[in-house]
Amino acid sequence: MAEPPKGDLFSRDHLDEDAGAAFVLQSKGQWWHAGYHLTTAIVGPTILTLPFVFRGLGWWLGLFCLTMMGIVTFYSYYLMSKVLDHCEKSGRRHIRFRELAADVLGSGWMYYFVIFIQTAINCGIGVGSILLAGESLQIMYSNISPHGPLKLYQFIAMATVVMIVLSQLPTFHSLRHINLCSLFLCLGYTMLVVGACIHAGLSENAHSADYSLESHKSARVFSAFTSISIIAAIFGNGILPEIQATLAPPATGKMVKGLIMCYAVIFVTFYSAAVSGYWVFGNKSSSNILNSLMPDNEPALAPTWVLALAIIFVLLQLFAIGLVYSQVAYEIMEKKSADTKQGMFSKRNLIPRIILRTIYMICCGFVASMLPFFGDINAVVGAIGFIPLDFVLPMILYNMTYKPPKSSLTFWINNTIMITFTGAGIMGAFSSIRKLVLDANQFKLFDSKVVD
Repeated sequence: MAEPPKGDLFSRDHLDEDAGAAFVLQSKGQWWHAGYHLTTAIVGPTILTLPFVFRGLGWWLGLFCLTMMGIVTFYSYYLMSKVLDHCEKSGRRHIRFRELAADVLGSGWMYYFVIFIQTAINCGIGVGSILLAGESLQIMYSNISPHGPLKLYQFIAMATVVMIVLSQLPTFHSLRHINLCSLFLCLGYTMLVVGACIHAGLSENAHSADYSLESHKSARVFSAFTSISIIAAIFGNGILPEIQATLAPPATGKMVKGLIMCYAVIFVTFYSAAVSGYWVFGNKSSSNILNSLMPDNEPALAPTWVLALAIIFVLLQLFAIGLVYSQVAYEIMEKKSADTKQGMFSKRNLIPRIILRTIYMICCGFVASMLPFFGDINAVVGAIGFIPLDFVLPMILYNMTYKPPKSSLTFWINNTIMITFTGAGIMGAFSSIRKLVLDANQFKLFDSKVVD
């Protein structure tokens, strides 16, 4: 466990001796690099879950929640960038979320709270990325060899090996070219999936979609809060301070440009994937819309080459997402294990880096193999992780930093968001954990099918 900061946290000497800062969180990037990182952190294959989300909310509530979540998260990230800019101008540049929270709120407990939540998010996304990558490989394999002997956990092992190799890229900034490719990949597979859904919906064999919700009121409520938690996870970005840390100082104002780039991509991808998928499949939508387009015992509902290309794009982007969210774990490891007095690629620093990052990825791969709950993992991570970090804490940090008058509109908007999403987080945590427990009866350890 990382320790809370001691002494003069913001001095140049302190940062020079901090290997996590000096190596992993190097500050060399431009605003467009931050845009690439943000897009990879937010816009991923989880958008293929959006039709599944709509089946728990219906058309109008689904569109409303998707829109409101987008507005609130953009506002939240904007406020956090303002707080970071304010601290930098006052000579206290923060490069870690946990240190920002501890400094602004003046609490060592907040340091541990943030690092616990970030760890849960990072591990959850690491597991989810490897799980989805393994599932993507399995989908391609099952179409080439329908009765082949390989199981899901074997494809997860393959994806884990690739992640182990890629995880040796030493710095967050070194991912900038990978994350630019990631941006184009998400646009590519979204357009391919949307085209496939339109093709399936207009084909002669298309079934009329049923958009009805759960018949029992209690089940409908639980499904709605689970869906809201998934949307929170899809929009979530629990590493914004670490992404802003990659910007060459002064970072003031640069993050907003990166956010605008990211949300332009979000607008194009989120709505098109959600609407097209739910329009075709309704309440039969799978937690991965590709599974709906490629049913197990029926012909594919779109041209095979379109679906194959989409799966390849998804697979490639998953590696970028896993790398981005692993950076917090790596900077914690490096802060403890590396020596800034020796080079980044010195034997003294290289060997521990290889060993620790390999162990981390093996652990993520092992959990993904044992517990293939993609939709449920999304919901739990959203409720327990992203809602506190992205919808509550930024409002508190802004109010504590800028102290808006209690009569101001900003103060009331921030408090309304905090109260609303605290309640949604509590209900979402309960409903998503409930679904996880119920789904536990549907699978065996190292099962070969991902549970919705």
